[in-house]
Amino acid sequence: MRKIYQVCLLIICSTFLFAQNKELTNKIPGDTSFTIWGTNLKVTKQFPAASLVKFELDPRVVLHKDVVYKKEKGRTLHLDLFAPAEKRKKSSAAVLIIHGGGWRSGERSMEWPTAVKLAEHGYVAATVEYRLSPEAKYPTAIFDLKAAIKWLRANASQYNIDKNKIAVSGCSSGGELASFLGVTGDLLKFDEHKSNSKYSTSVQAVINIDGILDFTDPAESGKDSLPSKPSAGKAWFGSSFKEKPELWIEASPINYVNKRCPPILFINSSLSRFHAGRDVMIEKLNRLKIYSEVHTIENTPHPFWLFHPWFDETITCMLEFLDKTF
Repeated sequence: MRKIYQVCLLIICSTFLFAQNKELTNKIPGDTSFTIWGTNLKVTKQFPAASLVKFELDPRVVLHKDVVYKKEKGRTLHLDLFAPAEKRKKSSAAVLIIHGGGWRSGERSMEWPTAVKLAEHGYVAATVEYRLSPEAKYPTAIFDLKAAIKWLRANASQYNIDKNKIAVSGCSSGGELASFLGVTGDLLKFDEHKSNSKYSTSVQAVINIDGILDFTDPAESGKDSLPSKPSAGKAWFGSSFKEKPELWIEASPINYVNKRCPPILFINSSLSRFHAGRDVMIEKLNRLKIYSEVHTIENTPHPFWLFHPWFDETITCMLEFLDKTF
């Protein structure tokens, strides 16, 4: 009888804990349109020789996981920081890595393999969580990411970071966000608290991996022909381009190019829709004599950076650009 009672009690407690955890999980709206496993199925079907890059923590790298960088109205945001294990006299440049997923999906662990490779080569790399469109609309993600840059500078001494050498790198929608951070710098319009801070949000290099630069390009703005199938842009802005074009214009990095912009590397697939605005932006950068370069990896799917045989080439491009810049 006592055994039966204990089993019943265990079931009740387990049910309560499951319900409690489910309730906590459900507090943050999510979207699973971009997952690592779903992407793997799609890519390997089209490219049978492709294989998903696996995460392996190299002994030369130290991982600081689930570090809190921001608390906002009960919401806690985290980053995972990968640093060289060997103690160095000279501080390291840092790279904030922004995952993709159409501003509504994806997660920072997707970029762990990239972060490990950068840390192996002496960089401090941070994969960052930010609020996506099911939880919060534009420009919340930008506020979050600028807070992450401030956090890197505020904690530079603890993690041996050179606060004058911070880069942002992003893939797909993360590439758009990285570019936006690069061109807006310390623009107070995109400071969440609209106040000057002792820590700058400017960055010294940008890596855009297949991220658009102009939301008004028909490749983006022309998608909302069916109300039942809103585009990723509409989900992020809360309105289609026809309904509120001013938001789509405001969020386009090409509209903020100025003489203080950092050098930028574009790593692209062969799919032109993910290059929207790139050539116009490069023309503007050229006029200001700001360095940029383009590396196109031919015959690739959009999320090529997550797969072999394209991962190594992507990393090589990133490292060559970062070494040249820093």
